[in-house]
Amino acid sequence: MSDQPPSGPAEPGPSGAGLPADPTSPPPPAADPAALPQPDHQGYAPSGGQPGAAYPAPTPGWGWPAYPGSPPMPGQAYAWPPAGAGWDPADPLVTPPHAGIGGWFSRLGGALRRGWRSLLPIVLLTQAVPGAVVSVLGLALAPTGEPTTGADGAPILPEGYLREMLTFYVTVLVAGLLLGLVQNLGWAAGTWVVTRQAAGEPAGTGAALRYGLRRALGLWGWSLVTALLITVGVCFCVLPGIYAAFALALVGPVYLFERQNPVGRSVRILHQRFGPVLGRLAVVAAAIVLGGLLGFVLEAVGQLPFGQHPLDSPGTAAGAVGVSVLAAVLAVPASLVQLAGLVLTYAEQRAYEGPVNAARLAAELG
Repeated sequence: MSDQPPSGPAEPGPSGAGLPADPTSPPPPAADPAALPQPDHQGYAPSGGQPGAAYPAPTPGWGWPAYPGSPPMPGQAYAWPPAGAGWDPADPLVTPPHAGIGGWFSRLGGALRRGWRSLLPIVLLTQAVPGAVVSVLGLALAPTGEPTTGADGAPILPEGYLREMLTFYVTVLVAGLLLGLVQNLGWAAGTWVVTRQAAGEPAGTGAALRYGLRRALGLWGWSLVTALLITVGVCFCVLPGIYAAFALALVGPVYLFERQNPVGRSVRILHQRFGPVLGRLAVVAAAIVLGGLLGFVLEAVGQLPFGQHPLDSPGTAAGAVGVSVLAAVLAVPASLVQLAGLVLTYAEQRAYEGPVNAARLAAELG
């Protein structure tokens, strides 16, 4: 039962309130304000000597709403909305507002610890294997001859060199595009695993791959659009290409969770919270660059003992293929960080837009 005074004047009514008043009786004498009972809760007391009632305190548990994305003002009833009705500061996927980069890193580590057993076979199958296949194709189709320089300084191309170069680039490009479909299957499957595990739902590898198969074609199409836009940016200058890479980094999560306008939405996410989002994406980009650089150096140095055309003999072919496979496997940790980091960055932005939790995001994946 509320201890607030009833609405209306605070002066007590005449004795026998609730009975019909006698219209012929004189009005009751004015009450002394100092003798009025004071409410037993906090509020604004009337100024001394002025008639009137105390201004009641707000209803317990209620406070002026905070600005979107801000914590309540000091003294309010709740620091966070209850879990399930809003943000949950303990949510393993969604970094709540104002948890900062520390909360994001904590959830990144948690996602990798929870999911590595399911994510590792997915990433090996859909990322490392396609990478190794493209690398081996490059070794097999590399031109057999090398350009030389004539006495007059003009370049001399070996016979069939241009044809071999065209075959090399076209084959690698087509293989990369087709294997990109497999890679996008893996990105979708990995996103499904990370999200469902955070929500406490079962997330087996087989079920994840089946989900990835359903989403792979659409995600692959948007990845081609993203790659084209980044390439155009690089052609104009390096900086526009770098901007495009960051602005379009969340196209995949946006497509998987929202399935509408992933390009425009990804750009808006970056612009809405430019510094924090850019910082998270920079961490992901650093992992990708380090992983790619490690694989590149290993493959470049490891292939030297096998010559320019290692696939010409079985002995050197086995060694060259082994180096390519090892380089692809060493890039797996970077792929895991990329996968989890992008999902967490998207989930954090959703928390700034409104209350959301891992269970809701898992349901949105479909």
